[in-house]
Amino acid sequence: MHIGVCQIKLRLPENLSLKGKRRVLKSITTRVRSKFNVAIAEVDDNDRWQLATIGVCCVSNDGRQTNEVLSRVVSFISEGRFDIEILGHEIEILPFS
Repeated sequence: MHIGVCQIKLRLPENLSLKGKRRVLKSITTRVRSKFNVAIAEVDDNDRWQLATIGVCCVSNDGRQTNEVLSRVVSFISEGRFDIEILGHEIEILPFS
């Protein structure tokens, strides 16, 4: 079993309020959840209306597949029409026996 964890730092340059940030993040999380069947949530920068950090997690029998899914999530977010900029991301695969 492999657990994949991804942290994605986002900048929301067009955003003007926390309410607007929630709207954008809800759109991202809903679409990612339905398309990739992963767990996703905002994990940091809760009080900053132009920054967000989201965490994504998935479980699989194959570490390569886990890495592939998380890489596709990052690509989906960066290529989507969410009015965001990805400042960075980090993927970690944890093997369990």
